Amino acid sequence: MKKLLPVLTLLLGGCSLLNGSNTPPVVNYVLEDKPVTGQAAAPADPRALLVLDTTVTSFYDDESLVFSSTPGTRSQYQYARWTERPGKRFADLLRARLEAQSGFATVMMAGGQVRGELLLDTELTEFYHDASTSPGSVRVVLRAELIDMKTHNLVNRKWFERRVPVPSYDAAGAAQGFNQASSGILDDVVVWLAALPK
Repeated sequence: MKKLLPVLTLLLGGCSLLNGSNTPPVVNYVLEDKPVTGQAAAPADPRALLVLDTTVTSFYDDESLVFSSTPGTRSQYQYARWTERPGKRFADLLRARLEAQSGFATVMMAGGQVRGELLLDTELTEFYHDASTSPGSVRVVLRAELIDMKTHNLVNRKWFERRVPVPSYDAAGAAQGFNQASSGILDDVVVWLAALPK
């Protein structure tokens, strides 16, 4: 029995190594803004815009890519992750896009002693791959509120939604769909802000 113990330990260790080698690697995806080239910038606006970090409902506040296989359910891809949480990454993309195209004199992260005339508050309320049919679509919903910092009044509130068909029934296809949907919503936010009274 004593001679069998090292052999069993070796065999069991080998089994775990074999199982480990069959586990697919985790793929990390970067949420990217892929704007349409040649999109015109908004008219000049002399005001400074402060942009809060985008908040996210609790289930989406995670690096995991989320999918829904049946209505009313949410699950996480096991071997696919975002390089950053969607809310933080979306806020960075939003600020970069607004700096490039919004026409505001200044676009800054809100916080500390930074002052501005307007404050933009955003929340991602839906951010998932609807995989109830193959290959499915990505659904992204953003709530945006613009606040006048002098009067503390709500200037405007708007909901933005994009549903984008995904090219493949997997996390890689979902990541492409998220990029396209997020870029579309960023387009919509720029247009919305440009149309508001100066």
